[in-house]
Amino acid sequence: MQTSKPRNITRTWDTITEHRPYGEHWGDTLHTVTLTADQHGTLTAQMDGRPVPAADAVRVLRYATRTTLTHEYRTPEAAPVIGKPRAARLHRLMSRLGLPSAQHYALAAAALGEWSPLPSLATLTEQEARTVWGHLCRLYPQARTAA
Repeated sequence: MQTSKPRNITRTWDTITEHRPYGEHWGDTLHTVTLTADQHGTLTAQMDGRPVPAADAVRVLRYATRTTLTHEYRTPEAAPVIGKPRAARLHRLMSRLGLPSAQHYALAAAALGEWSPLPSLATLTEQEARTVWGHLCRLYPQARTAA
């Protein structure tokens, strides 16, 4: 069972469709087809740099004589966050150090170089949480012993 959302993906193909009615070669049709699926699985398409209905792009891919995948891009997965339990421990530690709760978010934002307080400590990634912890230890040397 898949528990996470599908990642965004974009693929681009060069296609060649040969036209051979009655054995005669009437020419080839060349297209560059790009399909993009968002995190909800919704397809959007471009053909030769112009937006087209996804069904038309899929039809060109299906009936092409030759296709070559020229480009594929997947949106990187978001880094996992520390979650509520670890954020609560960080809040408790900051409170033990004498920081008012209103300043917890501002201190975390300052550690990360953000211009406004963070909406939640639970949404910090592991690396961001380590940066906040290091900043806290620099400002309050007793933080390591309080932890």
